Amino acid sequence: MTTITFANFKGGSGKTTNSTMVAYELASMGYKTLLIDYDPQANATKFLMKTYKAIHGKAPDFNNTLMAALQKNKLEEVIMEIKENLFLIPSYRDFKKFPKFLEIQYPKDDFARVKYLDNQLKEIKKQYDFIIFDTPPTSTLFTSGALYASDYVVITLQTEERSLDGAEMFIDELNELFEIPGFDIEILGILPVLFENNNEVDDIILNDAKDMFGDNNMFNAIIRRMKRVKRWDSVGITDDRKDSWDKKTHAVFQDVTKEMIERIKKIEKEN
Repeated sequence: MTTITFANFKGGSGKTTNSTMVAYELASMGYKTLLIDYDPQANATKFLMKTYKAIHGKAPDFNNTLMAALQKNKLEEVIMEIKENLFLIPSYRDFKKFPKFLEIQYPKDDFARVKYLDNQLKEIKKQYDFIIFDTPPTSTLFTSGALYASDYVVITLQTEERSLDGAEMFIDELNELFEIPGFDIEILGILPVLFENNNEVDDIILNDAKDMFGDNNMFNAIIRRMKRVKRWDSVGITDDRKDSWDKKTHAVFQDVTKEMIERIKKIEKEN
């Protein structure tokens, strides 16, 4: 079982789209996959709720929240099946209360707050091939908790200066988290997203990122701006293999997912 967090400390850097699409493609490849929307904004939840409706023709039942499940230590109660092999732990706006809940539970134990999620996932992890976390674009207990529970992190990088700064800040924060006992995570790579062809600024930022992080740490796959993804944001993910735009867009995310798997295999072989 492998756990992966998608992160960057800059909003709008493609975390939700790419974490959700990678989870979708993993499921389509036959891997039993759980996406955990660990962000109070719940954008991944909204995206997959629309996807569920696109697949099944009706809205899913949503009777409990992640916040309530974490309080009761019963995460399994909120797991939703979106499609074959793809499952979701949905977020909701009440999840913003979670850090306060942890402060009350553990007023003098920062470590216990960070590892709270990992403890609750111990049994659930055994049921899946992959668990994917979508996280908020800030340094909070949400992000540190997801990272502590993860084996790997993918840093999404929109090809603009603020996103590059956000990725650099994230790595600085990640280095500080290694001081936490038991914290052990590998960076799978920097994934360039929302890249615009024939745009000088995008080319400059991409080259700056290669200089800053090293070519080997950059994904070979690049996620360009795609109209079909913008459409999916409104209607959910569609997968009509007779539709050339659906087919081309899925192929892009399949390439990213395959590269991610190869990077994991390489790291595991080296270790």
